[in-house]
Amino acid sequence: MAGHGAPAVNVPDAAGLTLGIVATDWNTEIVGQLLKRALEAAADAKVADVKVLHVAGAVELPIAAQALARKYDAVVALGTVIRGGTAHFDYVCKSVTEGLTRVALDESTPVAHGVLTVDNQEQALARAGYPDSTEDKGYEAVVAALGAALAIRSLD
Repeated sequence: MAGHGAPAVNVPDAAGLTLGIVATDWNTEIVGQLLKRALEAAADAKVADVKVLHVAGAVELPIAAQALARKYDAVVALGTVIRGGTAHFDYVCKSVTEGLTRVALDESTPVAHGVLTVDNQEQALARAGYPDSTEDKGYEAVVAALGAALAIRSLD
């Protein structure tokens, strides 16, 4: 069951932090909703400095996330990859996940993975943060990235 065991979403006060968001141009309806909810989460967390970049597809997310991670306190990558009839889905999902993880580690900047990897459109809609969705991954990704940035900052 998707979302089972997920922690409560507690929006941090992240005033003073900066946030970079990179979103794909594929699946514009769903990614647009993810981005809308991500921006609402940033506003709820009192983040005033938000930069949004758009890239063609999911494979381009890591390089754009890396550029953002060099300038912003936290980064969120948004996209939707829907399974097709070939192994392309597996290659894309693996490379994006590994790329985003590498960026976070190489740049010492939280990079939240807000890329939906789903079997069909219905699963994507259920996770995109619409009023009737069961999950809100764009919002949750921002909260996770900002929370991690604040936790790391507390070490100073």
